[in-house]
Amino acid sequence: MEFKRVLVKLSGEALKSKTENQILDADLLCSIAKSIKGLKDQGLEICIVVGAGNIWRGRMAQSMGIESATADYMGMLGTIINSMAIGSALEGEGIDCRVMSSIEIKQIAEPYIRKRAIRHFEKGRVVIFAGGTGNPYFTTDTTAALRAKEVKCDAILMAKNGVDGVYTADPRVDKDAKFLSEITYKDVLRKDLKVMDSTAVSLLQDSDVVIKVFNMADPSNFIKAANNEKIGTTIRKE
Repeated sequence: MEFKRVLVKLSGEALKSKTENQILDADLLCSIAKSIKGLKDQGLEICIVVGAGNIWRGRMAQSMGIESATADYMGMLGTIINSMAIGSALEGEGIDCRVMSSIEIKQIAEPYIRKRAIRHFEKGRVVIFAGGTGNPYFTTDTTAALRAKEVKCDAILMAKNGVDGVYTADPRVDKDAKFLSEITYKDVLRKDLKVMDSTAVSLLQDSDVVIKVFNMADPSNFIKAANNEKIGTTIRKE
């Protein structure tokens, strides 16, 4: 494999049922778990960060008059729910995993401790980082960037729902949007491309961590991305 240790970044929206009014879809969870198993079978060490867009979004808080820091903590709790769901799906595939939370919630998740997370990798476990950074005003994109650097991941596999990679604009609204197969972190910031938030990109721009942005609709894309094949968009430092 091209990489040894990877972080898989999933959006909460990707877990939502498309046909029923439910925050989680059993078939999608099963598909994700099988994709993670495929990576595991290749000998990769894997960690996961998932968003909470299927449960809670900032615009909902604004419409309800909920203060922004409180809203962010509510979103962090949503990531814990999603992490538990993914953990259960992984266990269904026979994968040993641990949910580690930045927010202390001992009954259902271990506290995030960097050295303990690395020890889990050494024991062959998948680690799911829940609870965001534990602080308001930071997204799960920033969580992914921070954890990837902390535990020395080689790459972030950014699995997108129905998007093939990075474009110069939203291809759904701009017919002139151009696909970008490779780009640097500095160009992402310079061109204000909406791949991930600017804080996350700034954290990674001088690191050796590579991001592969790809469409998760095809489960085989996970292994292709982990092999650093020409799929989706590759983002790296200059």
